[in-house]
Amino acid sequence: MESRFGTHRVIEPKGSLPQGAHHLDATPICGDTEVLIDVDLLNIDSASFHQLKESCEHDVEKMKIMIKEIVKAQGKMQNPVTKSGGMLIGSVKQVGHLYHNQHLKKGTKIATLVSLSLTPLYIEDILEINMTNEQVKIVGSAILFDSGIYAEIPSDLDERLVLAGLDVCGAPAQVSKLAKQNDTVFIIGAAGKSGLLCGYQAKKNVGPHGCVIGLVNEDAQAKLLQEMGFIDHIIVEDAQHSVAVYEKMMALTDGKLADLTINVVNVPSTEMTSILSTKEEGIVYLFSMATSFTKAALGAEGVGKDVTMMIGNGYTKHHAQLTLQLFRESQKLHDYFMVKYAGGKAR
Repeated sequence: MESRFGTHRVIEPKGSLPQGAHHLDATPICGDTEVLIDVDLLNIDSASFHQLKESCEHDVEKMKIMIKEIVKAQGKMQNPVTKSGGMLIGSVKQVGHLYHNQHLKKGTKIATLVSLSLTPLYIEDILEINMTNEQVKIVGSAILFDSGIYAEIPSDLDERLVLAGLDVCGAPAQVSKLAKQNDTVFIIGAAGKSGLLCGYQAKKNVGPHGCVIGLVNEDAQAKLLQEMGFIDHIIVEDAQHSVAVYEKMMALTDGKLADLTINVVNVPSTEMTSILSTKEEGIVYLFSMATSFTKAALGAEGVGKDVTMMIGNGYTKHHAQLTLQLFRESQKLHDYFMVKYAGGKAR
C-alpha cells in the first residue's frame, strides 16, 4: 500500500521515512500517489557540493563518478558525509491517479521544494557539472511523493535563477519571520546564495535604525557586499575563528552583540561563532547543513550562553513566492544571481 509520505519506497530500514532511509527504490515508474519527473538539473546543496569537490580534488570526472555511485547505492542523492541533498528542476512526465493535485499536467516545468536526500532518483547519465553554481545537468528521473511540495517555474524568471533561489528559499523566508524592526542581525556567510538573500530580507525587516552585519572570509566578498548595499557593516574573518569574530562583534555593537544570528556558511565548526556573537536570550538560526548540533548544544552550555537555537527548517509557508519576489524587487540581486548562478546575463 502506498503512503503519501513515501514509506513504500523505503527498502532499508523498513519503517523509516525516506529522508532517514539508507536505501530507496528509485524505479522510474509512477505510483498512484506519485509524480514521475524527467529531471534536467540537480542543485546540490552548498555544504554537500563543497565536500564532494574537496574529496574529488576539484576533478569534474571524479565528481560525476562519485555522484553516480551515491545515487546507485542509495536510490537518492544524499551526501553520506553531510547527509544533505539539494533540489531539482524537471518536467512532469506522469501524475498518479490518486495524487492530490490532478490539475498538475504532463510537461509542466517544476522545481521540487523537498530535499534530494528524500527524493527517489535514477540517473542515466551526468552531462555536465557546473563548479560555480553547484548545478548538475543530468538525464534521469525522480519521484515526488504526495506529501512533497513543488513550485511551477514562473515565466518571468530564468529557470536556472529560480533553481538557485529556491534551493535556499527557506532561509530568507525564516528571516522574514524572525528579524524585527531595529534589530541587529548578524549573517555568517553573507556573500553566498543564502547569505545574500537573507541579508536583503533582514535589511527590509530591521529598517533604517536596525543593523545588518555580514561575515565573510575574503576581501572580494566584502567588496561584493559593499556593492549590494544592504549590509551595514562587514567583518572579514574566518568563521571558524570564534573568539576573533566575537571580539569584532563586541567592538561593532558596543558590547550588545546580535539579536539574531543567521548561520549559512558551508564549512563545519562555526557553531560557537554563532553562539558567542549573539546576545543573551537572542536567537541563533542554524541554516547551515554543516552544523553539528552536538557542538552547538554542548558548546552553548560550555560558555554559559542562554540563547534560543533554531534548526534551519527549509520549509515555511510561502517561502518560494517570497524568495522569487526578492529577485523582482532587487535588480542587483537578480543580476548577480543570473551571472553567478544561472550562467546568464544581467537584465
